[in-house]
Amino acid sequence: MKKLLTSLCAISILAGSISAQSEEVAEITLTADKIQFLYDIKEFTVKPGQKVKLTLINPADSVTRQPHNVLIVKPGKKDVVGMAANAGMADPAFLTTKNAIPESADILFHSKLVQAGAQDTVEFTAPAEEGDYPYLCTYPGHWAIMNGVMKVVK
Repeated sequence: MKKLLTSLCAISILAGSISAQSEEVAEITLTADKIQFLYDIKEFTVKPGQKVKLTLINPADSVTRQPHNVLIVKPGKKDVVGMAANAGMADPAFLTTKNAIPESADILFHSKLVQAGAQDTVEFTAPAEEGDYPYLCTYPGHWAIMNGVMKVVK
């Protein structure tokens, strides 16, 4: 009986350890380039269902002084969302109250529009399905080169 209790305790401790590992938060920091419309990281990896804390930094000493955001979209939808951002310019509120975020069911998570010298943090749970989830800045014209991939992999 004592061996059984010892084994059960060991299993319980091991299960707790595995559970704690799966609940680790992936902390990712993306920084906008000071000169070009690029993020400093083109790719990062998270686990399915993992908690993610994504911070976008727009440096105070940015030469362009352009605002940026970051949107994570469904696999294969970068261009669709980017084109929707271009079309969003017809709406006077697109760059103000809408934070340059187009209306699209393909957008999974997003930051607000971040001015030079500011940052924004978005917390979310990574999709359960493995895949390559593009991220992009939807300030008009930026998305074509200011993008990357969040890889969701077990």
